[in-house]
Amino acid sequence: MKKASLRKVDIEITKLILAEEKRQQDCLIMIPSENYSSRAVREALGSVFTDKYSEGYPGKRYYQGNQVVDKMERLCIERAEKLFGVAHANVQPHSGCEGNLAILSAVCRPGDPILSQHLYMGGHLSMGQTASITSKFYRPYYYGLTKDGDINWPELESQAKKYKPKIIFCGGTGFTRVFNFARFARIADEVGAYFVADISHIPGLVVGGAHPSPKNYAHLIMTTTHKTLRGPRGAMILVTRKGLKKDPELANKIDKAVFPGLQGGPHNNNIAALCVALKEAATREFKVYARQIVKNSQALAKELIKDDFTLVGGGSANHMIWIDLTNKGLDGWTVAWAGDAAGLICNRQTVPFDARSPYYPSGLRLGTPAVTTRGMKEKEMVLVAHWLNDIVEYLRKFDLGDIGSRDKEKDQLARKIFKQKVFKDSHLSGIRSKIKKLCWKFPVQSIN
Repeated sequence: MKKASLRKVDIEITKLILAEEKRQQDCLIMIPSENYSSRAVREALGSVFTDKYSEGYPGKRYYQGNQVVDKMERLCIERAEKLFGVAHANVQPHSGCEGNLAILSAVCRPGDPILSQHLYMGGHLSMGQTASITSKFYRPYYYGLTKDGDINWPELESQAKKYKPKIIFCGGTGFTRVFNFARFARIADEVGAYFVADISHIPGLVVGGAHPSPKNYAHLIMTTTHKTLRGPRGAMILVTRKGLKKDPELANKIDKAVFPGLQGGPHNNNIAALCVALKEAATREFKVYARQIVKNSQALAKELIKDDFTLVGGGSANHMIWIDLTNKGLDGWTVAWAGDAAGLICNRQTVPFDARSPYYPSGLRLGTPAVTTRGMKEKEMVLVAHWLNDIVEYLRKFDLGDIGSRDKEKDQLARKIFKQKVFKDSHLSGIRSKIKKLCWKFPVQSIN
């Protein structure tokens, strides 16, 4: 095996990595589920732990040579349990979808009813949505949001009493308020359900003291590790003391559901990188960061409201801004692509009671974790709001052709032409230049 560098071995991948570094450095990453991991996290992710096979758990592996891996995984587990204040942590799930599926398989039987936030109301695929394989194994029922962006509590309570779900999920991809974990817990306890808090979007806010923790209310907590936590891509399942009180074997059931139930060998390099991220998240500096995420989100929301944007929930109490573009006469797809061309990266999202299709929804989703990692504060959020408003107002005068036509062929052709136009548009290029200038005042420290 050669000792040559990546540049010498594969110049094509080298160029693509450099291009992605440049994109991340030059653009405002405003997708709420994206962030920048530290250089230390990425060093661990690229370490020799990637080369070791270790089916099983510390002290009980199916392969020899895992003495060091055992120490590393135990350290990661200890850090997770201490940081989140839980009784047990499984750090092996490869993703949030697998984490939720492991929970389902651990506590449910095929055909059991489950209850979660509807996909079109900000829910997530992995919690029994019809497009997910979970809907084939379990009987999913849903609750939605109110028009002002809060949980539809009467609907949730009614569905819980009617269907007696084995699990009630809290969490998803669209919610801009503070989760009322206590109210979820009361409803779950009344019907004998497991309360699972999926905090994938907000673990950094929780451990940073910027959002309440579900540890005293939920039986199980599932979270991804790469969003506000700034770790590698992966997930954790956390068993609370309340969970063990409901079922003393719950931790064992979760571990068996992950391995051998769903996965083979864990990704040890990911676990090592997560271990580093958990240490970073335990610092005072991280707490300051978590609180600044919320401050930035609130500042951005305030400015957008001034520009007559309609925000689901009326503002933001976490890291996310959820915009309903109906009053602007545009769909989220169009604005997201124009934003991409201008260097303001956000994503389209359905809004509650959306009249448009999920692929071309009425909503747009923005988040502040990544720009806060760069060191930006409230002052910069005023600029972000100004640029987004500039993009939207420009699009309202833009020739959109047959976008939105009931004739699908005309609509698709118009959207194809639109994408070509926006990346050549001089006005959007001008905004991109301004955004790049701001970005270089706040360089991503973990990128060369």
